[in-house]
Amino acid sequence: MTYEEIQQANQSLCLVNIVSMENMEMEVAPASSEAGVIVVSESESNTEEEDVPLQDQGPSERPRLSARRAIRRRHITGTHSQVSSRGERMRRLREFIAENLVERLSSSQDTQRSAPHTDPPALDPDHSSSRTAPAPTAAANVTTSDESSATGSSVSEGTRASAQLQETELVSESQDPVTAAASPAVKTEADDADGETCSICFEPWTTAGDHRLAALRCGHLFGFICISRWLTGGGNKCPQCNKPAKRGHIIFLYARKLKALDNAEEVRLKSRLELEQGSRRMEQLEVAQCRQQMQLMADENVRLRKELEELRRWRAQAAFGSSQGASQRQDSSSGGHYVFSKAVLVSQTGGSRVLSYCEPLGCLLASQPSPQATLVPGFGVKKISTATLKPSQYVPIHSKQIRGLSFSRHQDSLLLSAALDSTLKLTSLMTNTVVQAYNTGRPVWSCCWCHDNNNYIYAGLSSGSVLVYDTRDTSTHVQELAPLRSSCPVVSLSYIPRAASSMFPCGGLIAGTLEGGCFWEHVEGTTYTPHILPLESGSCTDIQVEPDSRHCLVTYRPGRSNPSLRCVLMELSRTPQTDISQTPVCSCSPVQTFTAGSSCKLLTKNAVFKSPAGDRATLVCAGDEATNSTMVWDAGTGALLQKMPADLPVLDICPFGVNQSSFLASLTEKMLKVYKWE
Repeated sequence: MTYEEIQQANQSLCLVNIVSMENMEMEVAPASSEAGVIVVSESESNTEEEDVPLQDQGPSERPRLSARRAIRRRHITGTHSQVSSRGERMRRLREFIAENLVERLSSSQDTQRSAPHTDPPALDPDHSSSRTAPAPTAAANVTTSDESSATGSSVSEGTRASAQLQETELVSESQDPVTAAASPAVKTEADDADGETCSICFEPWTTAGDHRLAALRCGHLFGFICISRWLTGGGNKCPQCNKPAKRGHIIFLYARKLKALDNAEEVRLKSRLELEQGSRRMEQLEVAQCRQQMQLMADENVRLRKELEELRRWRAQAAFGSSQGASQRQDSSSGGHYVFSKAVLVSQTGGSRVLSYCEPLGCLLASQPSPQATLVPGFGVKKISTATLKPSQYVPIHSKQIRGLSFSRHQDSLLLSAALDSTLKLTSLMTNTVVQAYNTGRPVWSCCWCHDNNNYIYAGLSSGSVLVYDTRDTSTHVQELAPLRSSCPVVSLSYIPRAASSMFPCGGLIAGTLEGGCFWEHVEGTTYTPHILPLESGSCTDIQVEPDSRHCLVTYRPGRSNPSLRCVLMELSRTPQTDISQTPVCSCSPVQTFTAGSSCKLLTKNAVFKSPAGDRATLVCAGDEATNSTMVWDAGTGALLQKMPADLPVLDICPFGVNQSSFLASLTEKMLKVYKWE
């Protein structure tokens, strides 16, 4: 930048500062008798300034003395008339300040170049003589007047402040780029001041008054009076961003000091961090889903492998059993046999116990633990359609293991169930809901219906007692049949209806325990007469009844005298009553004995029923725990008809008929096998 450009810039800045000095007063003293002198007083101390050469002053005093000398030289040679017009005074004040700037600029350049002090080039021929005049001459004409000190102090102070401000600006402009870059403290101070001053008048804003802090809708900050004048004077845009603005957009801000922290990089990094975290969460979710799907597929693979192995084993056992059964069937006189039809998975984890058939709905019911133990804990029954031989639905009933299932002869689809949770419940299979529950107070091991009066049901307890309930009374049992011998659990209950048979015309309840059996003759109403059956003590595990032929099948576990499992078919009988005072005696006598394996650790349930071949033949079926198979005998001849293999010990056997076809179902802990009679 040339010297002329610096001078023009400083003059423009001086004009802006002069606007704020318009209210200052300047007095011109009358001419003295010797010469006209303008008296300027800096303070009220009435002390005279000595004229000292610039070379003898310090660096901080040289600009101020040179300005004073320029003022004295200018007005010693100037007019002696009094300045009366305010415009004339302002014009002269501008000239004084311009000359002061020229003087300071010259001295600043000399100092930087480390050369002796020389006067700057003359800007005006008229002023050259005043700048080259010696300092003592000017100093002789300047006096300190007591009368003019009060009026001239304000002018001198304003002049001094303006000179100091412009001196600082000239020094900063005269520095080279290297010097400016080497002083970051100056830049920091400028940045801090940028947030504290008005961008119109460059004056600090205040917290009250006309110059209090205000802002426009665009967000730029100004002093209230400055932006108000700007918008009132015709400016309809923001002075900084040129966005449309008007006076009604001005709002006040209540802050003592504003300083904006540059957090653009922090905001950008936070945004990227949130995006990365979101993408990471999505990836973790996808990984979790993939792991879950992989686990499900692995479980399904294991399940399918197990089923494949079981099917292969069943196929091999069926082939072996069919080859053995072929020779046995040739010697039998039954005229038919059972053929394997289908295997149905009931419970993958095991736990199945008893089996029953519901004729009205055409489905088999197998007890099992809940397949969703975490959601629906407890035990229930699974429906298996006899038409398709596929499992259809699970019905939750009890909280503990089910030990007995029974249906009435009425077509009402009411299931009677007994469980170890000390409850006896009636469940409607039409709605799959429990309609009645009885609290027995002790675990229930068996149950059955009264076929002579469908309003009565029986529950065999673990204490050996039999409770009689009336379905019309939902409060408690109506009678308790106490044990006659030891208090062993009643493992089986069967009801024999009344019939016009001379051998056994009465009806009643047969209760089987580990110590033997008892027949409770149902006389009338709630009157029962007990009859102890002549059974072996200590080894009885199950008693099943064939009501039409009045035969019962008693199962004995292996013992010291008989090392094999025995199923004894007995015929019920009653002594004729010859005297009214004599009480008839009900008893039983063995007809046929069937032997099986040498192992019996479980309380399995066997079956005795009419043969599908007709001819009044009876079949006996029992599970052989030693060979994991189902054995079928002819009750008339005692011959073994078939031996059907299974993967696990057979726990329950149930015959049923569908569409004039006869079937036999055998239940293990996990599977249900269905055989068709051919």
